[in-house]
Amino acid sequence: MSSPESVLLEELTWPEVESALESGTRTAVVAVGSVEQHGPHLPLIMDTLDGDELARRIAERLGDALAAPTIRPGCSGHHMEFPGTITVPPETLMDLVRAYCRSLDEHGFEHLVLVPTHGGNFAPVNAVAPEIAREIDANVVVLGDLDEHMELLNEGLREAGVEYEEPVIHAGAAETAIVMAVDEDLVRTDELAVGHEGDLSTARLLSEGFESITENGVLGDPRKATPEAGEAILETVTAAYVEQVEAEREAVDGAE
Repeated sequence: MSSPESVLLEELTWPEVESALESGTRTAVVAVGSVEQHGPHLPLIMDTLDGDELARRIAERLGDALAAPTIRPGCSGHHMEFPGTITVPPETLMDLVRAYCRSLDEHGFEHLVLVPTHGGNFAPVNAVAPEIAREIDANVVVLGDLDEHMELLNEGLREAGVEYEEPVIHAGAAETAIVMAVDEDLVRTDELAVGHEGDLSTARLLSEGFESITENGVLGDPRKATPEAGEAILETVTAAYVEQVEAEREAVDGAE
């Protein structure tokens, strides 16, 4: 059987997945997104769109990987003042991540890459990953540094010539640019509006909710976004994450 062209697990048949595993595919990439408000101009599914795109790009760049369906929803309690947001408790998300990893491990994937793309998911994913690693044979790689993730998004903006720094990223220039790059029709360009700008307390955001900081649910200025910046961001994050995954896989393979 010839190798399938798609790296998306959900688009393959079971014989195609079996063939891919037999032919040397050994890594599964699992993004962990959300269904939550992203201001008046972005769809609720923004973080999941980002996860879909990053998982696909990482899998393609690795060359011996498949992208699993992005997990959604996530831990979004701090957005519940805004209609449409769907949230799950941290323990529910952790159980779902564990079930994903157990399933993929049972099928024979040797490396499982967890990619949170929503800020509220980083802590639960980081908490459950060591437990999962002790329970299964596969190596678990967690791309779980939230500060690094936000810095990579800002780096992508700079590379595209957008001189705008977002200390905490949500529905502003960076995320709007990502959606523009993935599916520009999903951006309500007539609704672009500045949200809260400047430094803020992440702890306050999580404890008191986004509405205590920003009436429209936006942090930063989405008007500065461009599709070119979105492409630069996606490539910046993909390159950095692929480098980390390859280094961790080599370390594990070298120790065996």
